Amino acid sequence: QVQLAESGGGLVQAGGSLRLSCAASGRTFSPYAMGWFRQAPGKERVFLAQITWGRGSTVYADSVKGRFTISRDSAKNTVNLQMNSLKAEDTAIYYCASKAGIGINWNSWGQGTQVTVSS
Repeated sequence: QVQLAESGGGLVQAGGSLRLSCAASGRTFSPYAMGWFRQAPGKERVFLAQITWGRGSTVYADSVKGRFTISRDSAKNTVNLQMNSLKAEDTAIYYCASKAGIGINWNSWGQGTQVTVSS
């Protein structure tokens, strides 16, 4: 069973940057892809970015394209999200997730890390 743990959240001023990390642990860890999502107060959880574990192919939501960068370190079983030019509307709880294959739902989730951007 895969366990995911996010870190790196905090309070930052608008225009600033944060780097989130997600560490994966488990007996065997070989996902198809890892992703980042966020959930703002009173809103649904939304997709931000994903990266395939093997080839490192990336996909981004339009709302973060050009500002956020997802990366992975296969040797350390970690996935990162570099967030630049942060805006107040980026305030949310950020979650990482993994999926086992194409067309399969995201099936493992971390507990989330709070990101607050002050304007």
